[in-house]
Amino acid sequence: MCDRVREGILVGCGNPLLDISAVVPLNFLQKYSMNEDDAILAEDRHMPIYGELVEDYQAEFLAGGSVQNSLRIAQWILRQPRVAVFFGCVGEDRYAGILKEKAQAAGLDVHYQVKKDVPTGTCAVLITGTHRSLCANLAAANNFTIDHLEEPSNKALVDNAQYYYISGFFLTVNPPSIMQVAATAHAKQRPFLMNLSAPFISQFYMAPLLAALPYVDIIFGNEAEAQAFAEAQQWPSGDLREIGKRLVAMEKKNPARPRIAILTQGCDPVLLIQQDSVQEFPVTKLAVHEIVDTNGAGDAFVGGFLSQFVQGKSLDVCIRCGNYAAGHIIKNPGCTYSGEPEFVE
Repeated sequence: MCDRVREGILVGCGNPLLDISAVVPLNFLQKYSMNEDDAILAEDRHMPIYGELVEDYQAEFLAGGSVQNSLRIAQWILRQPRVAVFFGCVGEDRYAGILKEKAQAAGLDVHYQVKKDVPTGTCAVLITGTHRSLCANLAAANNFTIDHLEEPSNKALVDNAQYYYISGFFLTVNPPSIMQVAATAHAKQRPFLMNLSAPFISQFYMAPLLAALPYVDIIFGNEAEAQAFAEAQQWPSGDLREIGKRLVAMEKKNPARPRIAILTQGCDPVLLIQQDSVQEFPVTKLAVHEIVDTNGAGDAFVGGFLSQFVQGKSLDVCIRCGNYAAGHIIKNPGCTYSGEPEFVE
C-alpha cells in the first residue's frame, strides 16, 4: 500500500479527449493519408474518421488525453482519490459527461473549463496489429484560456500543489497557461515536469517549447520525440544519450536543481540522464500475444513515475514503477488498467 499523500498535491493541465478506439485494416490508414504510429492533429480531410469508426467498426469509448491518462494511472497506483487535479477544456455535451464520469471514477479531481458552442475533443485511436495511430480533433480542448486558472478556486488549487505536470501537446493550445503554471512552480521551488509528447511538437511548436523549457525540472520523451527535437535544434540525432545530455544542459531558471531527462525506447532500456551520468533501466519484454494495444504506454509510464515521485521516492523507484505501469497498460485496450496495482518497490 502506498504512503498516504495529501489531496491536490499534483496538478496537471492538458487536452481532455474522448478516445474513439477501434481495430481497423491498414487501408483505413492509407485512406486518410496516415502511417502506423502517427500522432497527428486532425485536418478537414480527417473529420469523417470519427463517425466512420462509430458506424462501421466496433469502436470503444475511453477517457483520453495524454495528461488526463497519466493522472488516472497515478491515481490507480496510489489507491487514494483526489491526489491529482486536472485542468482542461470540454464542450457542454454527452461526450463531456462521459469524460468527467470516467475521470472521477478513476479518482481524479477534474476542473474542466466548459465552452458551450464547441464540441468536446475526440481522438481516433486506430489499431493495426500492435501499432496504434492517433488523430486528435481538439475541438473544445483547443479553447482553454488562462482566465480559467485565474478563477480564485482554481488558482488556490494551483498554488496548493507541490508537483506540476503538463504535456507538450498543450503547447498547441495555450502557452500562457503553461508559463503561468511554470512560473508558480519556479516561485515556490516546486518540481515542474513536462513531456515532448510527439515529434510534431518539436517540428512546429518549438518556440513555445523553448520558452517553457528553462522552467522544466524533468523532461520525458521517447526516442522519436527526442530525435525530432534534436533535428529541430540541428543537433546530431543518432545518439539518444547525447541528445539527452544536451537537453539536460540547456538553459535552466533554477540551476540549483539541474534538469533531468527520462527517455523511453519501447522495449529497450529507459535512459535516466542527469548532469554527470546516464543510467539504464531495463524493460520487461512481453510476448507478442500479451500485447493488446500500445496506445497509452507512454502516458502510463509517466503516471507510474508520478505515483512514486509525489511520495518523495527515489528516481530509480519512480522509473521502475513507470515501467511497471507501461507494461500493464500494454496488456489492456487503450490507456486502461485492470485489477489492483501490483507494483512493489
